[in-house]
Amino acid sequence: MASAQAGDGPRDGQEKIGKWCAVMADIRCLVLDVDGVLTDGRLWYGEAAEPLRAFHIHDGLAIKWFARLGGWPVILTGKKSLAVARRAKELEIDTVIQGSEDKRRDLEEVLGQRGVPLSAVAMIGDDLPDLPVLNACGYPIAVANAVEAVRRAARFVTRREGGQGAVREAIEHLMAREGRWQEVRAHFGAGGNRGTTER
Repeated sequence: MASAQAGDGPRDGQEKIGKWCAVMADIRCLVLDVDGVLTDGRLWYGEAAEPLRAFHIHDGLAIKWFARLGGWPVILTGKKSLAVARRAKELEIDTVIQGSEDKRRDLEEVLGQRGVPLSAVAMIGDDLPDLPVLNACGYPIAVANAVEAVRRAARFVTRREGGQGAVREAIEHLMAREGRWQEVRAHFGAGGNRGTTER
């Protein structure tokens, strides 16, 4: 099997080694897109004024533990939604950027307030508006069903699709590299080193 060349995206569930210098211990902030990452990207329209979105419970557990162990989760989305605000509150995510028309600019503004460089950021994305951040951050991640340009920009591509536990898989990958996910498993009495999304 041919090895990945520079510019090629990694195969699902595998990491691409290349231009990125960030190691897991350097990642302080995890940026999450919403539609297509925290959800499956579909919007359900009915009689209600706002379309319905579904969030995966496994993602929520991982996001909470990423924060409890010192990480800073950030939601960054181009749309505005009360459901997103409610989900963020439930997960105790205090930095939520909605209605962004320039994701890199808006992210850099909040990063500057905390003195966090883009090199200390991991982002999970799925579509073209995520590319400016993915191309600049320390650890770019794509969900399995991301558009090709996003997959090619990623250091890691999940096996799972957006809204189907991809965020959980990505966080396990990030935290396991430094042994932090094993701490989560130990908290719940789970033995061994396997993550719940491993196959």
